[in-house]
Amino acid sequence: METSVLAKWVWLFTITSTVRIARAEVRCVPSCPLQTTGRAAVPREVSSAVEPASSGEVPADELTGITESATCAKSAHHQHNVAEFSAGGESSQPSVDTTAVCPGGGKLSRDFEVPGQSESPSLSAVTLTGRGDDKRSSLRSRCRRRKRSAQAAERLGTWSGLTADGEDASSSGQREFHLTSSTFPLSGDTAHNQAMVHWSGQNSSVILMLTKYFDFNSGRVTESSVWRSTDYGTTYEKLNEKVGPKTILSYLYVSPNNKRKIMLLTDPEVENSLLISLDEGASYQKHSLAFDILSLLFHPEQEDWILAYSHDKKLYVSVEFGRRWQLVHDNVVPNRFYWSRLGLDKEQGMIHLEISVSDGWSQYITCKLQNCSDANKGKPFPGFIVPDSLVVQDEYVFIQVEMGGHSVHYVSFKRNAFYPMKLPKYTQPKDLQIISTDDNQVVAAIQDWHQNDSYNLYMSESRGLFFTLVLENVVSSGGPEGNVMIDLYEVAGIKGVFLSNKVVENQVKTYITYNKGRDWRLLQAPTTDLQGNQVYCEQPYCSLHLHLHVSENPYTSGNIVSKDSAPGLIVASGVIGPELISTNVSIFITSDAGNTWREVFQEEYSVLFLNQGGALVAIRHTPLPIRHIWLSFDEGRNWDRYSFTFSPLYVDGVLGEPGEDTLIMTIFGHFSHRSEWQLVKIDLRPIFNQRCTSEDYLTWQLHNKGEVCIMGVKRIFQKLKANARCVKTRSQYISQLSDPCPCTEADFECDYGFERQSDGSCTPAFWFVPSATSRDCLTGDTFLNTTGYRRALSNNCTAGTLLQYSPRRQKCPSQAPRGLQLLTSEGTLVATLGENVTFLVFLEEGPGSTTSITVDFGDGTAISYANISSIEDGVKHIYNKVGIYQVSATARNTLGLDWVILYLHISCQLEEVQLVAPSVAVRNKAVNLTTALRPSNVGTVTYYWWFDNKTEPFVTLEEGMSFTFSKQGHYTVTVQASVGNTVHQDKKTLSVYEYFRSHVLAFSSNLDELNPGVAEWRDDISRVVKSSVVQVTGISEDQLVVTVLPGLPTAAEIFIVPEKRSRGRAMDEKWAHLDQLSQVLLSALNQDLIQFTLRPGVQVNVYATHLSPAPLVDSSDSGHNGAAVIMLVSVVLMGLAVFVLYKFKRKIPGINTYTAEQPDKEQEVIPTMTSIAIPNPEGDIVTTLQHVDVKLDSQSRGYLPSHTDIKLSDEAPHAF
Repeated sequence: METSVLAKWVWLFTITSTVRIARAEVRCVPSCPLQTTGRAAVPREVSSAVEPASSGEVPADELTGITESATCAKSAHHQHNVAEFSAGGESSQPSVDTTAVCPGGGKLSRDFEVPGQSESPSLSAVTLTGRGDDKRSSLRSRCRRRKRSAQAAERLGTWSGLTADGEDASSSGQREFHLTSSTFPLSGDTAHNQAMVHWSGQNSSVILMLTKYFDFNSGRVTESSVWRSTDYGTTYEKLNEKVGPKTILSYLYVSPNNKRKIMLLTDPEVENSLLISLDEGASYQKHSLAFDILSLLFHPEQEDWILAYSHDKKLYVSVEFGRRWQLVHDNVVPNRFYWSRLGLDKEQGMIHLEISVSDGWSQYITCKLQNCSDANKGKPFPGFIVPDSLVVQDEYVFIQVEMGGHSVHYVSFKRNAFYPMKLPKYTQPKDLQIISTDDNQVVAAIQDWHQNDSYNLYMSESRGLFFTLVLENVVSSGGPEGNVMIDLYEVAGIKGVFLSNKVVENQVKTYITYNKGRDWRLLQAPTTDLQGNQVYCEQPYCSLHLHLHVSENPYTSGNIVSKDSAPGLIVASGVIGPELISTNVSIFITSDAGNTWREVFQEEYSVLFLNQGGALVAIRHTPLPIRHIWLSFDEGRNWDRYSFTFSPLYVDGVLGEPGEDTLIMTIFGHFSHRSEWQLVKIDLRPIFNQRCTSEDYLTWQLHNKGEVCIMGVKRIFQKLKANARCVKTRSQYISQLSDPCPCTEADFECDYGFERQSDGSCTPAFWFVPSATSRDCLTGDTFLNTTGYRRALSNNCTAGTLLQYSPRRQKCPSQAPRGLQLLTSEGTLVATLGENVTFLVFLEEGPGSTTSITVDFGDGTAISYANISSIEDGVKHIYNKVGIYQVSATARNTLGLDWVILYLHISCQLEEVQLVAPSVAVRNKAVNLTTALRPSNVGTVTYYWWFDNKTEPFVTLEEGMSFTFSKQGHYTVTVQASVGNTVHQDKKTLSVYEYFRSHVLAFSSNLDELNPGVAEWRDDISRVVKSSVVQVTGISEDQLVVTVLPGLPTAAEIFIVPEKRSRGRAMDEKWAHLDQLSQVLLSALNQDLIQFTLRPGVQVNVYATHLSPAPLVDSSDSGHNGAAVIMLVSVVLMGLAVFVLYKFKRKIPGINTYTAEQPDKEQEVIPTMTSIAIPNPEGDIVTTLQHVDVKLDSQSRGYLPSHTDIKLSDEAPHAF
């Protein structure tokens, strides 16, 4: 029953960084394979000399012991000191997936929460979880114990069997040893499902533990307890009363510079405060917080200096270990803030920041610790950078800049000027990851344009400028937060040794290098398997392949482990065959840094280092409870079984004391799924019967297939002899003897621009033109001229061929400048009127001290500088007019010049675009559409035009265009105006008919005073005017369209369109009906019958006018002349309008006629506006003119209206 319930448990393991609070949550599913696990452990005959002994016990302060637990691996520089176990489920914080060890629990599918950043923090605490619940049991199905084949089971014999307590069946007859241990239950915290443990180390006996219940439904911590031990974990005291019985704690942090300083963070949903202890958790002081902490960054040297990043993207600083906080800056990019480094930065109390300045842009600034005002801000790079690209690491600062549609990576060495990183030509990075900056050299992983699941490795010279290819097609994988994992592992304890997984013809193979990437080779497989059978494995068809997943969290171990304290000893999981696979994985150990390997397990075990590699501890992974661990004193060749508890324990995790000062470890677990946590303290000191002496050591020499000169030296190491049961004191260290070797060609790699040939020589690449100078000549008088080779920075060979391959110092030759580059700091070709534009000028080659630079801004101004170093911070200029400017830079010396130009668009902010178009148009006649911008002069504008439901727009650089509608109906025209990053839009609906008539209207002057110039206001006035016309004239609402035009004086155009039921009529009848309606409308307008009330006391009259804007369309195809206008005016002045209309079928002034058909008659148009659109005599496109004369036709059209209630008048309307 317990086993079936246990199968539903999901253990969550969280590592919490003390430097940047990197909190890692690890879901551990029982029965899943672990990273350092194999099949069944095969114990050998137990040595008769190995007996538990209590005599000769060495004092704790003189011993070194377990380096760390399987869950706590050493980072690149330090060891983290807080880790957390949890019961699984989703976290309320951001997570990053990883894989780590969960001794006794199975594979850990780690959700690694990293709320902050990490420089090289250390880890000395683990967290474990108690019971899970049913909602998390689904994770159980993700991972199943792999099934061995029948042949494998037969080979393993009884070793694959299990007893009821989860131990090997065959081990029942093996001699058993007992470890000194004690068990302490955490009573009262049975419901808690997460815990964080801190063991400060440095010979301290204090262990601090924070347990909590995380409610996965609400995403909050609802209960917590603090436990403290002062005797290495033998007993614990509950401190809830000291921190406050109602206080709910969520995180535990420790100063990396003073492990006595502890910080507890409360749950901000309940109480936002910090609890600070200066005595390793014995007492606490509570301090309120005014912001929510998302991540912390401790200063690498000053123990009280802390940076805190909040949820609202603000950065705070405290110089009193959290007692008081001060705002540094807002809009800070997450995880892109760094402490200054003494000796590189100008001041110790300085911060490097990346801040967001706009959408899609960031800026790199530096701030003083407690004064980040504008006057104290520094801008090491004057322009904008790509967001989330700032990396400050050791002597280097990396940024990314957009230039010409692609990204350019820049580097600054020792805080000097930024220069573009030089990659081999035609390398087009989709992504660039900085892997390492150790040894004054940059290792970068670059995904080229054609790669998807792999990266290429590149290595630089000391300045991080020039990169050469090291290894192609290295396997990569992505984390859940976008982080990239590269299958590259640096072996600890021996400089220059790396392991990497590479894709070769669609197969993943493991390679090793002993000279930092110059040469790579496959791993030699073991000659025999675990049972002693011969292994036939011939390269290159077969070799040993290893899983190199260290972990997404740099503070937890993965599939491979090595230690600085045990050089040459590597434990890893892998397979033998043609390629790396994930099934039938075994555990392999090498004692000579990868030359030869042995298979040590074929069952799921986790291997820990003990006594600086002098002993190994193995813990079985099983969903069943266990009571034994295994120890080896001969680098895994033989194993002894030890019991650590009388009752079998479900193991949740293991914690070893950091600092290697004691031989004490703690195993966390449960006796049953309903019990509280059990903390089992194991004292390993009685196993070792004496202190180590020189007689207990032997030496071994590092080699690569017999070659002992590696990286220019012969290296000899010391290690404990097999079965030497002695313990090293703190004063004893691993001795290393080095003897330099004469330099050979093998000590040199190819320089930038050169490629290695099959004979080992370095020749120029096809794209590379060796130059007689270098960038050094920009600032000095001499340079190092390459021979095509360069010695690895960590190579220490002497004499021999050193002079032959080393670069030669030469005097900078007199040379004309070449490779001049000019760009804006923002990386764009658009700038805003009246704002500072910063131009960056770079010179690739030429003597910088004697080369002058002239920048011509294209607006009549230019500026000159004596040398290139004078403009490292850029050249600033302000433009006062919009336009396109040709900006040029000229580099000149006595031998020649180089010249470069760019075209810069200066624009001002576009506020509005208005589409000016008629409301009614004629079918098959072109319509002129135009726009009005505010402000009118904004620079270069791109227009996008959409007609009705068309998906593809017309694109123009002109403010107007013409368009022809081929069918009657209603159409929506949309226009967008784009200036720089600003886009505005307007749209209008047009009605298309075969014919229509229109009048232009004017309003009494009091309307102009109340015209706000808003489109919605014009729509409302149009609606009111239309309603008034319908009411007065009786014309159908469907036949009227009124449009109030933009601008002053306020004007409108009214259209009379055909009836919907007029299709059966003859054309003469149609025209006659429109004439009748036009006559009625004009009569009403001339008698001031069309009016409306704008607001109480404000009456507005509407009348026809000859001085108003014109419609934008006309369909008349006939010619026109001024005589017709004179004749019409004479008729009007004589009062013969009615007679002319009825008797001679002439038009009333003020009527415009639009038609697409003119059967047997010539249409007349009498304009009543200062601007009217008529057909171009040379085509159908409508043209807008100021004054148009038309010719009257002698034939008549239309009839008198039948509206007896309207008195016709030829008098001109009253003007207000």
